[in-house]
Amino acid sequence: MKTIFEQSTRDELINRINAINEYSTPQWGKMNVYQMFKHCTLVEEMFLRNKYYKRVLIGRIIGQKALKNMLKDDQPMMQNAPTAADFKVIEIQGNTEEERTKWISLIKEYEHFSNPFYVHWFFGKMTREQIGYFVYKHSDHHLRQFNS
Repeated sequence: MKTIFEQSTRDELINRINAINEYSTPQWGKMNVYQMFKHCTLVEEMFLRNKYYKRVLIGRIIGQKALKNMLKDDQPMMQNAPTAADFKVIEIQGNTEEERTKWISLIKEYEHFSNPFYVHWFFGKMTREQIGYFVYKHSDHHLRQFNS
């Protein structure tokens, strides 16, 4: 499985991010390019900056099982996967290029990732290996959403 902690994987994601333009249309979902870029920067900041979001009850009950199921193979994340309200971008318009640059910069930071005690709002405690796989799958999910 691909992991964000491999340089070749980060390079691939950056190339795919750069292939998207402001006129790209989603294959599913309601987000436009700006909203998707912003959503992804929020997620990367959560992992990299150790931003804490309150755990949800359903995550406490099934989070670890859901994570294990999601990471069992190379299967992409399902379309229209649910997310927490904290990661839903309401603004329709914004500086797309600024968000692209920010997302790419955050992806590059995974080269020096050090957050061994990370707790996800839904999945709970995650190992470095799980974070690596999940971050790739999440990025891949949204890049595929915009056909990249």
